Amino acid sequence: MVLGVAVAGVPLLLALIGPLLERRRPGPRAVAAAAVVTGGAVLVQGFGRSDATGLAWALLVLACEAGFTLLAVPVLARHGAWGVSVHATWLAALGFGALAVLVDGPSAVLALTAADLLAVAHLAVGVTAVAFVLWYSAVRRLGAARAGLLTGVAPVAAAACGVLLGGPAPGAVVWAGVAVVAGGLVLGHAPRSPR
Repeated sequence: MVLGVAVAGVPLLLALIGPLLERRRPGPRAVAAAAVVTGGAVLVQGFGRSDATGLAWALLVLACEAGFTLLAVPVLARHGAWGVSVHATWLAALGFGALAVLVDGPSAVLALTAADLLAVAHLAVGVTAVAFVLWYSAVRRLGAARAGLLTGVAPVAAAACGVLLGGPAPGAVVWAGVAVVAGGLVLGHAPRSPR
C-alpha cells in the first residue's frame, strides 16, 4: 500500500514543480486541488505499514511517476505529444532490449510464442504508445499541474476494478476518498471566473 500512497503524491509534485518547468509560478488553486486529490487518493488507497526499505522504494516510485511527466514538460513545446511519446518509447525499448539480451541472452527471442508476441504488441501499442500520446497531449493542453490531477483517478479506478473482478465492496473510507478525489478534480478543472 505504501507504493500506492507514493503514487497518490504525484498530483502535488506536478502542481508544485510542473509550473516552474513551464516558466511560471505554481497557482494556489492548482496546488490546493492537488492536495485535495492527493488526500482523497490516499484515503482510497489506504495507509498500510512499511519499513525503511519500503519507504525507499516508495520514494523511488514517486520520483519515477513524477519524472515521467516532469522530464517531458521542457520538450513538449518543441516535439509535441507524438514526438515525446516516440522518443520515450524507442529509448525504453532500447534499454529493455539491452537488458533482455544481458539477462536472458539473445537466443531467448526464439522461445517467444505467438501469445507472447500478441501480448508484446498489446503492451507496445495500447498500453504504451496510445497511453503516452494521450497523456502527453493532456499535459501539453492542460499544463502539468492540471493534468497531474487526473492521476488521482488511478486508485479510484483500481478500487472499481477490484469490485468488478469479484473483490469486496469498498468501505466508508474508500467512498469518502472517492468523493474527495472528485472534489479535487472539480476544484482544479472548474472554469475560472473572469476578472
